[in-house]
Amino acid sequence: MKFSVNREVLLKPLLLVSGAVERKSTLPILGNILFDVSGQSLTLTATDLELEMVSYAEVENHGEDGKVTIPARKLLDICKSLPDNSQLTFDAHDETVTISTGRSKYSLSTLSANDFPNIEQWQGDVEFKLLKSELLRLIESTHFSMANQDVRYYLNGMSIETEGNEIRSVATDGHRLAICKIGNDALSLPSRQVIVPRKGILEIIRLLEPVDEEIQIFMGSNHIRILDTAFSFTSKLVDGRFPDYRRVLPRNGDKVLTTDKDSLRQVLSRASILSNEKFKGVRLNFEPTELKITANNPEQEQAEELIEIDFPYESLEIGFNVSYVLDVLNAIKDEEVQFTLSDANSSVVIEGKDSGEAIYVVMPMRL
Repeated sequence: MKFSVNREVLLKPLLLVSGAVERKSTLPILGNILFDVSGQSLTLTATDLELEMVSYAEVENHGEDGKVTIPARKLLDICKSLPDNSQLTFDAHDETVTISTGRSKYSLSTLSANDFPNIEQWQGDVEFKLLKSELLRLIESTHFSMANQDVRYYLNGMSIETEGNEIRSVATDGHRLAICKIGNDALSLPSRQVIVPRKGILEIIRLLEPVDEEIQIFMGSNHIRILDTAFSFTSKLVDGRFPDYRRVLPRNGDKVLTTDKDSLRQVLSRASILSNEKFKGVRLNFEPTELKITANNPEQEQAEELIEIDFPYESLEIGFNVSYVLDVLNAIKDEEVQFTLSDANSSVVIEGKDSGEAIYVVMPMRL
């Protein structure tokens, strides 16, 4: 098996699939990328048994078609450090592959392509097309609320739901909840809910660009697949039931505050500097004409910020983890945000004033 390829032509698909390579696996072959040459086309595949990434490149084939697995990290480092527009020739023999370009030559150990794991063939029972920018917006609006290494394993991921002409993403770690929905009149989808694991969600964010190009999405009973002209991404799903988040959406909020997002974000960021590093608590005192934000820490240091607001209700004092509120403010694209509150012990609902696409719920803290 022998083929040549330009460095730039190889580097892009190599970078695409490298996110799925398992770095600390007990199975050495999971640290390799499968190269499959058929005619003038090269298919690269990487997997960690949970995710599978496939991408493609055109090559000059100088020998028979064939397959070989090459150590991912070493190959990527070699390719990155070579000069632009280098022409690389790969020559695989026995258990080594030789990569030569100009006056440079590298020999890497290979492992048998027959041992490379393949995610089993499966059929998606829900299938639809979305713009990359829409899917990215759906995921970026909620991904920060996913749990990380929670014993409730079904929270360590994102619920993707389809229903009629709507697609929703939902994430919660038990302290906060994020929901984003996108409607598309061209869609007519069955009611389905799948949980995509955290690593898969972060990988999708890495793969997608905010462009108006269509991608295909397939949802099956155990997998989700995203197909693009440049790559195919497959992830196993989390086996579990996502909590019924509709039951925890606060419905008794009778106090609504609308304020400028950026100025609120700035004062919260400054106050957070002196909050307790572990709990990140800040206290918000809502008065009819001003909002006082205070934070303190075990070193007896204190921050106090005031901003003008219009809050024609009784005074209200409520504590929050400032990181949770800042995550929401960073995700909202609107210039103004709306807080819906009821009392000091109830969750707050935060949303953009105009779009109505995403809704966020943050539980209060006792300070």
